[in-house]
This record gives sequence, structure tokens and C-alpha cells, in this order.
Amino acid sequence: MKTPYDIIVKPIITERSMEKAGDKIYAFEVARDANKIEIRQAVETIFGVEVQSVNTMNVQGKVKRMGVHIGRRSARKKAIVRLKPESKGIEFFEGMV
Repeated sequence: MKTPYDIIVKPIITERSMEKAGDKIYAFEVARDANKIEIRQAVETIFGVEVQSVNTMNVQGKVKRMGVHIGRRSARKKAIVRLKPESKGIEFFEGMV
């Protein structure tokens, strides 16, 4: 059985995601086999918030070159989590905005 910490791999900290944090929209990198229900339960358990919706997307790895060698970055799954308006924010992101 997966724990919530196995499902949520790490938060995605970008300029775009920090702008959305004010609207209670957060981005996370999640396990590739996690579904929306598991992601919702994991975020609610870890951060103690109420989730309104979860959108997921599979991000394919980019092809990169290092001289004559060609490689590929690893693929990942990204989740965009929207909190309910009456819910509190996630404290982890509040200090970064």
C-alpha cells in the first residue's frame, strides 16, 4: 500500500506556479501510477486542506545532447491541485510568494 508521501514526490516551484499559489492552485510532481483520487487524498492528508479539483498530465522527457551523445530526461507526471475557497492555504508555499 502506498503512503501519501509515496504519491506526492515533490512540489513544483516555478515562477508560473508561484503566481497561481495566491489563487490556491498548487503544482506537484506525483508518482506515475497515481490517480486523481489518490492524489486528492494524499494532499488532504499531508497538508490538512480541502481539495476542490485535481488535474493531471504526463510530461514526456526531453531529448538532450551532450556533444555526440544523445540522451533523454526522465518522463514524469504532474498534478495541478485547486483548493476550496474556504480552505486554508498550504504553508509550504506561503513563504515563497
